Amino acid sequence: MSNIPDNTSSVAIPDQLIDQVIGQENALEVVRLAAQQRRFLLIIGEPGTGKSLLGQSVAELLNNEGLEDLVSEENKEDPLAPSVKSHPAGQGEKIVAEAKQRSKHSIQSELYILWTIGIAAFIVSLYYTLRQENIFYLVGGIFTIAFLWFIRKKLLVRKNSATPKILVNNKNTSQAPFINGTGSQMGALLGDVRHDPYQSGGYETPPHQLLESGAIHRAHKGVLFIDEVATLSMESQQNLLTAIQEKEMPILGRSQGSSGTMVRSNSAPADFLLILAGNLEDLEGLHPALRSRIRGNGYEVYTKTTMKETPENTEKMVQFIAQEIKRDKKIPHFNKSAIEAILTEARIKSGKVVYFSTLFRELGGLIRIAGDLATQEKASLVEEAHVLSAKKFCVPLEQQIKERSA
Repeated sequence: MSNIPDNTSSVAIPDQLIDQVIGQENALEVVRLAAQQRRFLLIIGEPGTGKSLLGQSVAELLNNEGLEDLVSEENKEDPLAPSVKSHPAGQGEKIVAEAKQRSKHSIQSELYILWTIGIAAFIVSLYYTLRQENIFYLVGGIFTIAFLWFIRKKLLVRKNSATPKILVNNKNTSQAPFINGTGSQMGALLGDVRHDPYQSGGYETPPHQLLESGAIHRAHKGVLFIDEVATLSMESQQNLLTAIQEKEMPILGRSQGSSGTMVRSNSAPADFLLILAGNLEDLEGLHPALRSRIRGNGYEVYTKTTMKETPENTEKMVQFIAQEIKRDKKIPHFNKSAIEAILTEARIKSGKVVYFSTLFRELGGLIRIAGDLATQEKASLVEEAHVLSAKKFCVPLEQQIKERSA
C-alpha cells in the first residue's frame, strides 16, 4: 500500500500536461508517437476520461519552430479576391506598422495640398464676393470646399484600405498552437467574411479587412482539437477533409450573416494536426472519408474507464486530487482522511474490485463541492466529513426525480 500524505499541499504536480494524464497509459503511448511523427488522432471514450487533456498534450510535445503569422492584404487587381500571405512569427505586426506609416506619410502630403487649395479657394471667393458684391462667388467657394472635404473622406478610406490586417498573430506564442474547435459553426471553423454595416457611399470596409481566420488557420503548425465530432455537419466534415488533404483553405463568406459572399481570398495555409474526440456513439456521425483519412495517416485510441489499484496508481490518484485543487484555485487542500474518502469513492465508481474509476470529471465535481463546503466553514483543510456531505450534492437529476416520486 502506498503512503498517503498528510495533506495534498505536499504533492508535486508535473509541469508537462502529458504527465498529468492519469490512467491512460496506452493512450499516452499513442500520443507520444502522434506528436513525434505528426499523425492524426481519433480519441474515443466516456466523458471525463481525459480526452481534451490528451489533445493538449500533443500540442505541448510538438516542435514550435516554423510558426507563422497570417496577414491579409489588398488586391488592387481584384479587390474581391484579397491576398492572404504567411510570414515568420512576429513579422505580422511589423508589416502592418510599416504599412500604416507609409500610408500616413502619403495621406499627410495629399491632405496638405487639399488644405492649401481649400484655404486659397475660400480667400479668392471671399475677395470677389466683397469686391463684386456678388453672393455667387461665395457659393462657388463653399461648393469647392465641400468637394475638397469629400475628397478628404475618400483619402481617409483609401488609407484604411491600404492597411493590411493580421489574421493570425503568433508573435508571443511559446508552443505549437492548440485550437479547440468543439461546437464551432462552419464560419468559425473554416474562416468567414465579416458583415460590413457600411456597404454604400464609398465608405464600405475594404474586403481584405473583412476576412476572419478560422480555427483551421489559427491551428496552422499546431493542433486542431474537436470534441463531440458528431455535432459537426457533414458539409463541415467534408471541408475539414479537404483542408487536411490540401493543407490550405481559402477564406470566404460561410455564415448566414456574412455580407461577403462575393469575397474570396486565395488559399490560406492550414497545415495542422487534426485530433477528433467523442463517445463511441459519435462514430456513426463521423464522415466515412474523414475517418478513413485518420486511419490511413494516424491512430485511433479508446480511453479506459478504470485502472487497477496499485501503489503507483494510488499515488497518481492523490496527484489528481492535488491537480484539481490547483486548477480550481478557490478550494483548500485535502487532509489525509479526505484523500482516503475520495479514493474510496473512486473504488466504488469503478464497479470493480481493486480498481479505481478514471471518470475524473465526476470525481473532480466531488472534490470541488467538498472544497466549497470546507470554504463555507472557513476550514483550513478539507476533511472526510466534507467529502461525505458533498456526495449529497452529487446526486444526478434522474435519481433526484426518482427519489421524489417514490
